[in-house]
Amino acid sequence: MAATTPVRQSAGKPRQRRPINWTPYLFLAVPLTLYFAWIIAPTFYTFYLSLTDWDGISQMRFIGFANYQRLFGDRDFQLSFANNIRWLVIFITVPTTAGLGLAMIFNTNIRGASFFKMSFYAPLILSFVVIGTIWAWIYEPRAGLINSLLLSVGVARPPGWLADRELALYAIIGAAVWRQVGYVMILYLAGLKNLDPSLIEAGRVDGATGWYLFRRIIFPLLGPITTVIVVISIIDSLRSFDLVSVMTRGGPAGASNVLANFMYIEAFNNYKMGYGASIAVMLFMLSLVIIIPYLYRTIKTELEY
Repeated sequence: MAATTPVRQSAGKPRQRRPINWTPYLFLAVPLTLYFAWIIAPTFYTFYLSLTDWDGISQMRFIGFANYQRLFGDRDFQLSFANNIRWLVIFITVPTTAGLGLAMIFNTNIRGASFFKMSFYAPLILSFVVIGTIWAWIYEPRAGLINSLLLSVGVARPPGWLADRELALYAIIGAAVWRQVGYVMILYLAGLKNLDPSLIEAGRVDGATGWYLFRRIIFPLLGPITTVIVVISIIDSLRSFDLVSVMTRGGPAGASNVLANFMYIEAFNNYKMGYGASIAVMLFMLSLVIIIPYLYRTIKTELEY
């Protein structure tokens, strides 16, 4: 057999690199720049500001953690923090329970369900300023709707809702709950529509009815929706500011104050920008304690699937 001579392949021309497409980066540049300018940079600046005694006018002076040391001994801060916790507990339990109950009712074929769903959802399209103004009229001690009804049924001295130290905070939370119930109802209705009917039918075949069917099958299937609702309710309760500012401005004597409103008063009314920034940082840290476990659980669930 004749020996074959290997054919030498020519190296040929080198492959040309494809030019970089800068179009996606240009589209991302604008939103990322705005996000950095309006969110990231002010956040870091707030952390720095909390370490100063700046009053918004004079020269800024670095004082370290003195604002935080003062914060934990401030009775007004302690009261605002306690009010935020009360708001959080009520805001998780009452709207979630009421919204779930309404969703279960309106998920059936009852007459006029569309009208009632629209009625409960309507407050959600109103701003907090409008809601605060409406409810301030409702709570008005002389001619408000609630006290007028109480007078008509024989109550001689109806309470001054927003002027009472014991009632003011809960009156404001009541207005916030009125708005939140419709939002929770819509989320639960969406969750109920997406449930697998075969699982519910299987439960009925096995004899599960009424409360047992709801507790053992329907509510566990709504677990992801419930988690989202709880997290949203926590975030909304921690950043509650508008209603307090419109209805009482934290009064009477700070009884209805919350951290966001207390921060605003210290920074922009009392001209203690550094102290107000330290309150903002504490509110940010409190939010992180709640949000990070939720994000961890969400990311872990997505990776598993």
